[in-house]
Amino acid sequence: MGGLYHGRILLHWCDSCHTPVLADICSCGNPARAIPVTPPGDARPAFPDDIAFVNSIYEEQFGITLIPEGYIALLNKVPDIDRMEEIIVGGSIVGAIRYVPAKKQWEALPRPDAALIGVPKKRFIIVDEGALSSIREGRSLLAPGLISCDPSVREGDEVFMMTPSGICAGVGRARVDAEEADQMERGQVVKTRKNVPSAYVPGPADWDDAIRANRDVLSRTEAASGKFIADSIGPYEHLPMSVSYSGGKDSLATLLVVMKTYRKLPILYIDTGLEFSSTEENVQDVIKKYDLTCVRINTLEEFWRDFEIQGPPARDNRWCCRTSKLEPLRQHIEKNHGEIVSFIGQRKYESFSRMKNPRVWRNSYVQNQVCLAPIHTWTALHVWLYIFQEKAPYNSMYEHGVDRMGCYMCPASDVGILERIKEIHPALFQTWDKKVNSWKETIGLSEPGFSEEDVGKTGDLAE
Repeated sequence: MGGLYHGRILLHWCDSCHTPVLADICSCGNPARAIPVTPPGDARPAFPDDIAFVNSIYEEQFGITLIPEGYIALLNKVPDIDRMEEIIVGGSIVGAIRYVPAKKQWEALPRPDAALIGVPKKRFIIVDEGALSSIREGRSLLAPGLISCDPSVREGDEVFMMTPSGICAGVGRARVDAEEADQMERGQVVKTRKNVPSAYVPGPADWDDAIRANRDVLSRTEAASGKFIADSIGPYEHLPMSVSYSGGKDSLATLLVVMKTYRKLPILYIDTGLEFSSTEENVQDVIKKYDLTCVRINTLEEFWRDFEIQGPPARDNRWCCRTSKLEPLRQHIEKNHGEIVSFIGQRKYESFSRMKNPRVWRNSYVQNQVCLAPIHTWTALHVWLYIFQEKAPYNSMYEHGVDRMGCYMCPASDVGILERIKEIHPALFQTWDKKVNSWKETIGLSEPGFSEEDVGKTGDLAE
């Protein structure tokens, strides 16, 4: 599936260090090869919970462990109807996972190199050796090329196509059930999925190894961000300054680079009252570790006031950001300073709109805030390697498959991620469901809980 380029894709792999490298030369001196990830290529580390989650999906559907113990793995979010992530191991895209809202389940999308890690024990098809070359050229498997079909295969399943000698000819989606496939004399058995080839080079490594492999990259990146600050801050040095802090990785990296290349500043934290408990913990950890002053703006009352009027926020009606963040911030600045400078953790690889944003700007709604984005050109992997290198305390929710911090029920979230959040924090969603159901009764919607019909009326909370 294609994607939008938000900048040059920087992700490479060093086969000597067995780590990702954000340049074409590793710090060890060896060349690093490009990984053909789908744009925008904003890959992130797979934490232990991510690895266990990915492996559970592949074990259930194919009987294989996709990410071996002791290996570095990356997850690269790609465009899809909901959440879809490519999985990089050994410098190869060995597969993907995606959430299918209609089925309310996760699906594995393997690539041929996955069979180099583990031999599939189910959902596989044995093909004639003579069909190997045509399948690898992207042609679908026809009945004459079929030898046998694993009984577990059902129409619509993702399957491996294996030769009798154990070579993976390709992967694709089954067009028929196993029983029908074994009786076919003609017709399409599997529609082969075409993939950009990548090379799997196995080898164990850890994130300390990755930091060493990217030592030169991180040094250059930090220096470039420091130069941006030095070149841009002049006209605004007379204004009060702070680092906008959300408890997320990008604001943490921004705080670190500002402290290291400019000076220590207070953090500005807008507490919506709808954050994860780990976010508050992280704010306190950062304040303590770096001896910082925190300017806190509390906005929970404002959210529930507008909720009663407008109902739950939706992806196409995100009134919550204005109510809980922008307007309280504007009023705070107006009352206490008149005008301020904020260093903000905005990156161009996050979205198309942020790619187009300048690095120095005034928010269209909060005109009295001058914003500077020191890490605008960083990828998520730059951010994480920098945080790991600096041994900075980060929000623990990142270790549970959540890749962006904010309100726990944020309407910009993917449904698949909301489902994972519900498993971790069921009490939060019990409170949220109670509020939503009460609002639905008030306006006369039929039943508690969201039905597909009601979603169309109120807006999907995480479309």
